[in-house]
This record gives sequence, C-alpha cells and structure tokens, in this order.
Amino acid sequence: MLYGKRVRLRGIEREDIPTFVRWFNDPEVRQYLLMYEPMSKAKEERWFESYLEREGDFLFAIEALIEGQWLHIGNVGLHRVDWKNRTGVFGIVLGEKQYWGQGYGTDAARLMLRFAFRELNLHRVELEVFDFNPRAVRCYEKAGFRREGTRRQALFRDGAYHDVHLMAILQEEFSP
Repeated sequence: MLYGKRVRLRGIEREDIPTFVRWFNDPEVRQYLLMYEPMSKAKEERWFESYLEREGDFLFAIEALIEGQWLHIGNVGLHRVDWKNRTGVFGIVLGEKQYWGQGYGTDAARLMLRFAFRELNLHRVELEVFDFNPRAVRCYEKAGFRREGTRRQALFRDGAYHDVHLMAILQEEFSP
C-alpha cells in the first residue's frame, strides 16, 4: 500500500468490480470520463481480466479513512507507460460523489505522482481534462500539473463539442 496524507492506495481486486459498475453507471460520474455508455458487469469483468495481462498500466483503489474505516472512494492510475521515453498518462475517478471537492483527489494525485517519479523513475506524466470539469483542473494544478495546450472541440458530449486540455508535469517540477 501507498500512504498519503488523507488517502491510501491499494491494488484493485476482482471484488471491486460491482463498485466500478455502480460508479460507471452514474451519468454524473461518467460525464467526466472517456466512457460514454453504461457499463455491464460482464464488460467490466472482461476489462479487469485484460487489465491483469497488460504491461505498463498501474491502477490503484483510492481509500479514505472515514469514521475509522478505510472506504474505497475512487481509482487512480498511470496508463500507457512508455519505458523508453519515461512517460505515462494519469487518470483518476472519484466514484463516491459525496467526497468530491474535499481534497481526496489532490492527495491521491500527489501520491500517484510520487510513485511515478520516485519508484518508476518516469520523467513526464500527462493527462487530458475536459473544459467543463474545472474541479479536476484545480485538483491537477494543486498536484503540480501545468496546462500545455488545448485540443479544440475534440470531445462530443451531451449534444455539444467541448475542448480537451492537455496538462503535464515533469519529474523536476514535482514536490511531494
């Protein structure tokens, strides 16, 4: 396990699949993710099996200490790790909406970046964020990410086109 100030990260387990399905079938959670269709348990099980076989993907459950119990509130990951160029793509979801905007995502992001830079020795971690998710942008900026560019009207969601912002952080810019 990896411990931050407010959260801990653990490996995801097969037993987490029903929680993922619940989160990803909530339109309010799903709107901020690349996925756009409801998720079946069978499809999530297939995804989990394929995840176990992939190299270069690191996915952890985010747990927060709530009323003396560790509660699974989201997931955080580094994807498509490129060992030659020492880069990875950051992703996070807080599926338990009652914990949005309370700093858990920022702590999880910093913890994942510490893992990326101090354990995996990555040089760069990047992400994409939708223009209609200012809460996520603030979280990423607090963790040290900088905005690098915009893919104009690159996402079609809810009947309209939206900008997608590229953000990144370099190893030398990270301070835990």
